[in-house]
Amino acid sequence: MSEGMIALVTGANKGIGYEIAAGLGALGWSVGVGVRDEGRREGAVEKLRAAGVDAFGVPLDVTDDASVAAAAGLIEERAGRLDVLVNNAGITGGMPQTPTTVDPATMRAAVETNVIGVIRVTNAMLPLLRRSASPRIVNMSSTVGSLTRQTTPGAETGPISAAYAPSKTFLNAVTVQYAKELRDTNILINAGCPGFCATDLNGFRGVRTPEQGAAIAIRLATLPDDGPTGGFFDDAGPVPW
Repeated sequence: MSEGMIALVTGANKGIGYEIAAGLGALGWSVGVGVRDEGRREGAVEKLRAAGVDAFGVPLDVTDDASVAAAAGLIEERAGRLDVLVNNAGITGGMPQTPTTVDPATMRAAVETNVIGVIRVTNAMLPLLRRSASPRIVNMSSTVGSLTRQTTPGAETGPISAAYAPSKTFLNAVTVQYAKELRDTNILINAGCPGFCATDLNGFRGVRTPEQGAAIAIRLATLPDDGPTGGFFDDAGPVPW
């Protein structure tokens, strides 16, 4: 996989998403910066271009059918195909999220963005991905979505979370189902955890940099044709479900 590749990264205006776009751009790829807010989108594109990345803005609200359809149309017109989709856009829904007190609206919002948004974008981009010689889909997940880790005594699982963590478990399950449906194609789809990075998502409490967090997405985006599909990975390797 080399120059001439086309990628779309959702939520790419800052943090891990921006660094994923920068990392793929450093490989010589053309990178669509999928962002809802025009000012933030164009600011990210300008910054990436200043760093030598062939970046272009893609207006994209993952919770809106029309916006996603328009984004697919833009990429169709610009490139005629898509090689890599990185579903990075996500929300926590705010804390605290104890199950006994959580607002159902918080749970709906987390699932709408973190799960249904991924499905919406993926399905819209699949016709373009099918035109690629080596299509890859990367769903940015989190180890807090690992039921094995959540039920292992003494494991670091983050705060109690009735919306965010389960939304990532849901995303992991959906990733597996996509892999099963697409197993007879050349599309590889995997979930990746960036680790606990210092970003807006957690009030910059993380211990890893966004650039470090982007590494797993870049690795999964550049898998060889005989690479894994339907897996869940972090920098150390497979993550237990």
